[in-house]
Amino acid sequence: MNRALLLLALCQGFFLTNNVAFIAINGLVGLALAPSAWLATLPVTAYVAGSALFAGLVARHQRAWGRRRAFQVGLLVAIATTTFCAWAAVHRHFWLVVLGTTLAGYYNANAGLYRFAATEIVRPEFKERAISWVLAGGILGAVAGPNLARVTRNLLATEFAGAYAALAVVALCALATISWIRFPPLPLPSAAAPGRPLSEIVRQPVFIVAVVACAFGYGVMNLLMAATPIAMAMCSHPFASTALVLEWHVLGMFVPSFFTGSLIKRFGALPIMAVGVVLNAVCIAVALTGIEVAHFLVALLTLGVGWNFLFIGGTALVTTAYRPEEKTRAQAAMDTTIFTTMSVTSFSSGALVTTQGWTWINFGSIVPVALIAAALLWFAARRRVLKPAI
Repeated sequence: MNRALLLLALCQGFFLTNNVAFIAINGLVGLALAPSAWLATLPVTAYVAGSALFAGLVARHQRAWGRRRAFQVGLLVAIATTTFCAWAAVHRHFWLVVLGTTLAGYYNANAGLYRFAATEIVRPEFKERAISWVLAGGILGAVAGPNLARVTRNLLATEFAGAYAALAVVALCALATISWIRFPPLPLPSAAAPGRPLSEIVRQPVFIVAVVACAFGYGVMNLLMAATPIAMAMCSHPFASTALVLEWHVLGMFVPSFFTGSLIKRFGALPIMAVGVVLNAVCIAVALTGIEVAHFLVALLTLGVGWNFLFIGGTALVTTAYRPEEKTRAQAAMDTTIFTTMSVTSFSSGALVTTQGWTWINFGSIVPVALIAAALLWFAARRRVLKPAI
């Protein structure tokens, strides 16, 4: 742990405050303003769709401007877009809220690279722990995000407009923090080390499995998390209970980060990711047993821990799939896949939970969890044949 890593973890906390608050309010704002109920999660979908749309552009900006300048630009975008969403909410323009959250996707794609930047400010042997410790900064978001949304929901004339405005202040704090971090220059392709074509990088089994685990793991988490505020509202649970469930869910996502990196270092990425699959299955089983607040809380808490093991394990695994000069392209390819998957699940969550209900959205989650399990089993068998497992 060093000063730069601590500051980057704090930036991650500000980032997750933004994301958790977005999840907590966007679906409900959509439910209030959308012309049809099944479009309620479209603002959430637009956020991750914008992330997928801008991931390649973010990678180019990272190469051209360096980590710190690119991260600063991302935070300026966050300030502008959350302010715009507050204005759109006050004037009850659903499609302008969607536009604002789409543009905010640039910030999401940009700050999503904090976890990779963490590996560049520590020695190579500490990269797994660096990823974990930076993601542990999300604990701030777990506590601050839902409570910020709850406290500021009626701050302005329109419900939740004040929450959007408060997120602009959060982004401003992150901008001040990131400006104190010095990042090493990014290795760029050169005549001596041009790097492999992206098509060759993404065809590697290690890259495929890492991306499948991260994308589907994130997809399932996003599917259920985005649907939770709407599902709990449909079950007549108060917003305070929804905020509590989301708070514990995000704590589950990030508290394990204090030891996930050490577990990966000791046991390897694949076993930890396998535990993540089991925890996802437990989440679905609990969610199918009832619709009381306790069922939502336990299911979402378990889901959060399962996501942590899959996402940190997959991130650590993918760092073995590229050379230094290939990192920005490989990281962008991974995150584009993740955000595209999240776009599908975000939109599906609103349509499914408002038309089919909470039960069927959980049944639908079984398929991607099974696909992650199959990918891990295939890769583990392949590694045993070719060389020692990671």
